Amino acid sequence: MPDTPLLQNPKEKEMSIWGHLEELRWVAVKMVIGIAVGVILCFIFYDFILNDVILAPALRTKPPMKLVTTEIFGQLELNLLISIWGGVILSFPFTLIQLWKFVQPGLLEKEVRYVRVISFFTVISFIAGMIFSYYVMLPMMLDFVADFGSANITNMPDVHKYLSIFLMTIIISGLIFELPLIAYFLGRLGILTPPFMRHYRRHTLVALLFVAAILSPGGNPILQLILFIPLWVLYELSIFATVLARKNKLKSN
Repeated sequence: MPDTPLLQNPKEKEMSIWGHLEELRWVAVKMVIGIAVGVILCFIFYDFILNDVILAPALRTKPPMKLVTTEIFGQLELNLLISIWGGVILSFPFTLIQLWKFVQPGLLEKEVRYVRVISFFTVISFIAGMIFSYYVMLPMMLDFVADFGSANITNMPDVHKYLSIFLMTIIISGLIFELPLIAYFLGRLGILTPPFMRHYRRHTLVALLFVAAILSPGGNPILQLILFIPLWVLYELSIFATVLARKNKLKSN
């Protein structure tokens, strides 16, 4: 039996473009409300988020890193930035749910199952990357910076720059952990194939060692190994993803 769209209501099938725009407007309103609620919650629990989450890696360095702000309204601006960013991140699952409810009626049953699986692994991979960055990469980087330089110079970074580095490191690491998923999509498109990735495995491993050497503070070989192993595992998972993509592509044909 061929797949059919989940939307079966004739009135909904004949919904005009203005009806869809009105529905999209309400989805956007709900998303904004969800973000606003997240911002309010982050504003209420600001001290916990700032001290126990964001500043915790800097305070655990030896010696503990001292952060400063030279702006008159620096701490107020920091409060607003953390509340807004935290609100967007906190409301992200609710935002996905609203978008899912909007597009789901027009999808086929097979597409619904496919999107659910992809969405699940996308979120899991991104969270895994952020956790790895928070507990491994960021502490190593901060420990190196805190202990580097002349004893006659006191390192007192601006807290806004620290927040930028914190967010950049976490987000980039989360994106890197999406590589197997990207490899799967490229495999479905026929751009990446398992033989191609296996053929260039040794070249890629050398490149990953170079990347780990750059990212590891001070050129410590132990830290390089700690960074290299997850990158290697991600590459092997990417090869497996292309194999899976090829099998699914043959089945669909």
